[in-house]
Amino acid sequence: MTRIPLRPLARILEARSKGENPDRIERDNLRHRHEEMRGRSRLRAEGRLVVLAGLFLCAFIVVGVRMGVLSQSEPRETQGAASGVSIATARAEIVDRNGRILATNMATHALYAQPPMMVDHEVAARELVKIFPDMDEEKLLAQFGGERKFLWLRRKISPEQQQLVHDIGEPGLLFGPRDMRLYPNGNLAAHILGGAGFGREGVSAAEVVGVAGVEKRFDDWLGDPENSGQALQLSLDLTVQAAVEQVLAGGMGIMSAKGAAAVLMDVYTGEVISLASLPDFDPNNRPRPLTQGDAADSPLFNRAVQGLYELGSTFKIFAAAQAIELGLVNQGTMINTRGPITSGGFRINDFHDYGPELSVTDVIVESSNVGIARIAIQIGAERQQEFLASLGLLTATPLELIEAPGARPLKPRRWQELSTMTVSYGHGLSTSPLHLAAAYASLLNGGTLVTPTIIRQEGVARGARVISSEVSAQARDMLRQVVVRGTASFGDVQGYQVGGKTGSADKPKETGGGYYDDKVIATFASVFPANDPRYVLVVMLDEPEIFASGELRRTAGWTAVPVAAEIIRRAAPLLGLKPEIASQGASGVTLTSN
Repeated sequence: MTRIPLRPLARILEARSKGENPDRIERDNLRHRHEEMRGRSRLRAEGRLVVLAGLFLCAFIVVGVRMGVLSQSEPRETQGAASGVSIATARAEIVDRNGRILATNMATHALYAQPPMMVDHEVAARELVKIFPDMDEEKLLAQFGGERKFLWLRRKISPEQQQLVHDIGEPGLLFGPRDMRLYPNGNLAAHILGGAGFGREGVSAAEVVGVAGVEKRFDDWLGDPENSGQALQLSLDLTVQAAVEQVLAGGMGIMSAKGAAAVLMDVYTGEVISLASLPDFDPNNRPRPLTQGDAADSPLFNRAVQGLYELGSTFKIFAAAQAIELGLVNQGTMINTRGPITSGGFRINDFHDYGPELSVTDVIVESSNVGIARIAIQIGAERQQEFLASLGLLTATPLELIEAPGARPLKPRRWQELSTMTVSYGHGLSTSPLHLAAAYASLLNGGTLVTPTIIRQEGVARGARVISSEVSAQARDMLRQVVVRGTASFGDVQGYQVGGKTGSADKPKETGGGYYDDKVIATFASVFPANDPRYVLVVMLDEPEIFASGELRRTAGWTAVPVAAEIIRRAAPLLGLKPEIASQGASGVTLTSN
């Protein structure tokens, strides 16, 4: 800016020539300069005020619009935060194949204390022990009187407990909102669901994380906020599961068994309709894992998936079917059943004397170890391993439970001739009931491989062929004969053609090697209807025994078979299977076929 001199020489000279006072020129110029400066300052101030007013107006508009949007929106659960980290509290539900709730969420509260805010430590400790008897009053007093400014007292409490704590009137006892996982069916399907606990925690929220079963296996999907409005649909049928568990528990009690397991599977899709393991637990109050002793003694142990057992004579149908497929024998081929067979210092005998020879079908019906061992020798070790591997019996199952990958079958270290013979009747190879169910489904559904799954499937995805459809039909016929006139006669269910094979394997000792003389693993692997297979059922009892017909019985025909028959009797109608009706000709009387 060009500044005008306050005393211009030309004007001063002009004023003097006219007799005027030159000082007046300076005063006038100074006054004009100050007026201009005040004008410019006023304009700048007015501009700033206009800008500030505009900013305030925009802010009020934004706040007003946001309040309007919130007032029109649906209320939602908030997400809590702790230490600046966002904690996602939403978790997707789990439902059965028919959409019935298996796992959901429930709003509750956690209880914590801030000792500096507490008025009377002694009263608070005394009253808390009355509400929560497992708390220790002296320990609480020590914690309240220490240097800690914050401590958790309960991760979750019921509304009744919250009211009782509130009635204490202690300002230092506070509540934090929580979403907890709720299993409305209690123990039902406990080993499938597994259970959940809290991960990251804050005062205002806690992250729910899976700890076992499908909750752990699908933890990322279930915990993703984008999936909170959806549900994980399992292949499980809740009604069938309830029936299976009820019958299995009753059978376990009657047979005085240590444990039990059952797997019910669709032979075409591999869908697990029911999977039970006893003893079980309530996932709403999941017990702690065992810190010593045998893990299999814990109710958390899933016998159907994690349990690896020698499943005995249920394996005999695999050797018979493979031999027929290879053209080595047919159903009527006579097999030498004279025993014993001696190999490597070991003797293989039959439970009974079946005479000098039996047909292949009767080897299965009578469950001859000697007969099936001689068939296995014809097959050979290498071909036997290849066939069992094609049925999924030598690797972990791909079932979508976090425990499944760890259940790898226990195979012979050196698969020699003796192993070939013993494996043919289910000794020397330990697998789970789930392995057996999937193998039976693959063998009996027409001969295509089945992949077990706990997730609801749409349609049937055909697997690789493991055996011809003709041999598959012959295998079903042989298993049907086992029920009609063999070791599984108690397994016949009126109206449903049941086929199956029993297995009674001596239980190996935990230490020192060898087998118990008075403990067995009793198994019955079945298919129904045998003429048009739809489902495979495997029932396993650990150390069963029952006094029947004047003596103590432990074999599967007396223990596992009746339990499986009762499960089929109850579950088949629930699965939509209609019983077959046999006509009696001109009399006009119709009877349910056996």
